[in-house]
Amino acid sequence: MPPATLPPGYALIALDEAGSTNDEAKARAEAGAPEGTVVWARQQRAGRGRRGRSWVSPPGNLYFSAVLRPVCEARNVAQLSFVAALAVLDLVDGPLPGRARGKWPNDVLMDGGKVAGVLLESALGPGGRVDWVVLGIGVNLASHPGLEGPIPSTSLVDAGAPTLAPEDALPSVLAALDRRRREWETQGFAAVRSAWLARVHGLGGPVTVTNGERRLTGVFEGLDEEGALVLARPGTAPLSISAGDVIFGDRADAEAGNAARG
Repeated sequence: MPPATLPPGYALIALDEAGSTNDEAKARAEAGAPEGTVVWARQQRAGRGRRGRSWVSPPGNLYFSAVLRPVCEARNVAQLSFVAALAVLDLVDGPLPGRARGKWPNDVLMDGGKVAGVLLESALGPGGRVDWVVLGIGVNLASHPGLEGPIPSTSLVDAGAPTLAPEDALPSVLAALDRRRREWETQGFAAVRSAWLARVHGLGGPVTVTNGERRLTGVFEGLDEEGALVLARPGTAPLSISAGDVIFGDRADAEAGNAARG
């Protein structure tokens, strides 16, 4: 079944199968595809998430990538991860109101398991301005083979939601993306930041952030004005962290204990 009509401004490229919708969308963006080009695949052979991790992508879940051409500074592109996460939260709130949570920097959790992820890739044009952004979103609607990494995965069906077909989920999440992006463009990142913090996982609790060989443990205090995670640590000023893998809760407590004993 083809997807329902997409919101105005979007043009659909529907594929039965793709290596990666992000790769397909990037090739089109580099060839001049306009803002709003959406590549949607029923399954991916080589889906991927952050840091090159694989995202197993069987039929029944939602996999798409949108070409965006925002008028913004390069340093603000990462803010679109939070815009997209809020759009996914809006989608999930339909069948399961209030249960999903955002996870820094770009995931959505349901009952502690990863139900969706966002992958941003971009390129600069002349003068260092943003040429294009490819925004990839994967949502585990019906199954959760998921993404390699430290957090278990789940699906909306496993969380108790009725089955939602990908062709129905796609226009819904794009409509939510439109709303959230307008908030970002008209009200600035402060509005997005506030909405995301109201739905975030782990705020005010222990967290361990790992980036390569660097590992820091403290309390997740919030986001700074650019979207970096603010880590509070005893006896020192809060630290803003722009990239890394995070572990929350009891596992972060254990990391802190190990660090203190070391």
